[in-house]
Amino acid sequence: MKRAAVLLMLLAANAAAVELRLEYGALERMLGEQVFTQEGRRYVRGSEKTKCNFAYLEKPQVRGENGRLRMKARFSGRSALNLAGQCVGLGDAFDVVIRALPVYRAGAIWLTDVKVTSDGKTGYYIRRVCAAMEASLARDFKYGLDHEAQMLLENPSVQPNYRREVRKIAVPEIRVEEGALVLAVEFELTIK
Repeated sequence: MKRAAVLLMLLAANAAAVELRLEYGALERMLGEQVFTQEGRRYVRGSEKTKCNFAYLEKPQVRGENGRLRMKARFSGRSALNLAGQCVGLGDAFDVVIRALPVYRAGAIWLTDVKVTSDGKTGYYIRRVCAAMEASLARDFKYGLDHEAQMLLENPSVQPNYRREVRKIAVPEIRVEEGALVLAVEFELTIK
C-alpha cells in the first residue's frame, strides 16, 4: 500500500499538462450540436419568423491556417422594412471567412484578433456585416471549457462508487495545428 501511495505521489509531482486534440471535423460537429442549433443555423439577429429583419450563419467549416483558426460559413441576412408585405431594404447571402486566435481566460475559450471577410464579394452591406461580426465575436463568443471538463470528469455514471471533483483547471497553451486545435490542459482531480 505504501509503494502505491509513493508511486502516485511521484506521478503527480512529475505530471505535465494533458494535451487535448480537437480534430476539426469533431469541432465542426460540436459547433453544429451546440451553436448551430436551429435547423443547422445560428441566428445572430432575429429568427426564422422575422421575414424582413434577420441574420444567420450556417454550414460551418473549421480549419487551421497559419497558426489561427479559420471558420468559413454561409451568411444570410436582411435589414429591411415590411411595407405592404414586401421587404424593402438591404440584404444579401454570401460566404464569410472568420480568422481568430483562441485564448483561454476566466474558465472559457475566447476569440481574439478576430478578422471577418467575405469570400469574394464586396459591397456596403457586406462591409457592415463583417465589421459587426468582428466586434460581436471578439466580445461575445466564449466556450465554457471549465464547465465542460467538470461535467465529463465528474460524471457519476462512469464509476458511481467514486465521487470525483475537478479543481484548478488551467490551459497554459493553445496551438492551432494543421489537423487539430490542441489545448494543453492542467487540472486537479480528487477521487473520493
